Amino acid sequence: MFPNCIGQVIVMTAMQIPSAIFLESFLSFLGIGVSAPMTSLGALAADALGGIYSYAYRLIIPSLLLSLMILSLNLFADGLRDALDPRLKK
Repeated sequence: MFPNCIGQVIVMTAMQIPSAIFLESFLSFLGIGVSAPMTSLGALAADALGGIYSYAYRLIIPSLLLSLMILSLNLFADGLRDALDPRLKK
C-alpha cells in the first residue's frame, strides 16, 4: 500500500510549498510575519509602499520575484503530478 501512495504524498507536499511561501509573504506584508532582523518578500513590499511614487522598482522587484517563485513551484508540482500519476503510465 505504501508504494502506491508515495507519489501522491510527494505531489501534495510539492503543491503545499507555494501556498506556504505565499502565506508567509502575505503575513509579512501585513506586519505579523517574520521579525525585524530577518527579511521577507512581503516585508520588502510593505516597506516599498511608502515611496511607491518615486521608487516604484522597490515594490515591483519583490512582487515579480514572488510571482515567479510561486509560478515555477506550481509548474514543478504539476510536472511531478504528471510524472507520478499511475493512471497515465502504460
